[in-house]
Amino acid sequence: MNKKILIIEDHDAIRGNIVEILEMAKYTVFEADNGKIGVEMALKHIPDIILCDIMMPELDGYGVLYMLNKYAETSTIPFIFLTAKADHNDLRKGMEMGADDYLTKPFDDIELLNAIEVRLRKKAHLKLQNQNTTDDFKVLVAKTDGLAEFAKIIAGHKSREFKKNQIVYYEADHSKGIYLIINGKVKTIKLSLDGRELMTGMYATGGYLGINAMLNKSTYTDTATAVEDSTLCLIPIEELEKVIDLYPEVARKFIHLLSADNREKEEQLLQLAYDSVRKKMAVAILRLYHQQIIKNDFFSITREDLAAMACMATETVSRTLSDFRDEKLIERDGITITVLDLERLAKMKN
Repeated sequence: MNKKILIIEDHDAIRGNIVEILEMAKYTVFEADNGKIGVEMALKHIPDIILCDIMMPELDGYGVLYMLNKYAETSTIPFIFLTAKADHNDLRKGMEMGADDYLTKPFDDIELLNAIEVRLRKKAHLKLQNQNTTDDFKVLVAKTDGLAEFAKIIAGHKSREFKKNQIVYYEADHSKGIYLIINGKVKTIKLSLDGRELMTGMYATGGYLGINAMLNKSTYTDTATAVEDSTLCLIPIEELEKVIDLYPEVARKFIHLLSADNREKEEQLLQLAYDSVRKKMAVAILRLYHQQIIKNDFFSITREDLAAMACMATETVSRTLSDFRDEKLIERDGITITVLDLERLAKMKN
């Protein structure tokens, strides 16, 4: 069966040229001349890949991507932006929202076809991986926190790929359920009035996001962002409630997880208020070290993320890490930190 491609482009000549090229390449092509119609066609036809202009009437390209990310059936479709300019801020905004690639106009036939083929191959590879790892999900859930009952609904839901720095959800978004991290790492942050970030959590493989909002039936209280390329599975609220009603043990587990998360945040607030710079840095390093599912002596984190986690300036982070390296507590190579003396870090005095 031919792959389906949706073209959303308001310029008739450009759209017609792209359609002609793709039909010659034996793709089934759908076309829309504005963003609003494009969203409607995507939901109707569920294409294998979407090419979308940024500047359009009715609904621009960012709006199209935002709307498609709200629907489970379209959120995983590879999405390529078509743009007449390659401004860095535009590129970053698109990638953070989940765009897979950019094509800068004018582009030739080979560039267009190569970009599409690369994304389709990657999608096919990820689909095969997900099919082969359904049993791994069940084992993962059972091992990480004992919620084995969720294995059956996790297997029934598509996992979604989030690229590094892509937003999973924004603060004040309404909760749709909880996210299970199949693999990768996700941070949650809050912004202060002056724009500084405070990291409220760092979650690794096997972790859950959004439990508080789900149980309270409220909005998210922070923003979640992928720290590295990650795979997440969204478990809808409706299904969670059914399982919680059927299995009291599951409800107790969620309460335990929520309690532990709140306790960790309380401890973090106390540390930020009363601990010295050295103590805060040691605690942050230990927290990241102990969060690893597969224990290594090293982990990776940017200076900016470490600053947000320890609530200090990035310059202070650099100085403190340099001091720790001189004292043979850690080794540092770029964003990779290797723990050399776990005991001395744990006993760091305030």
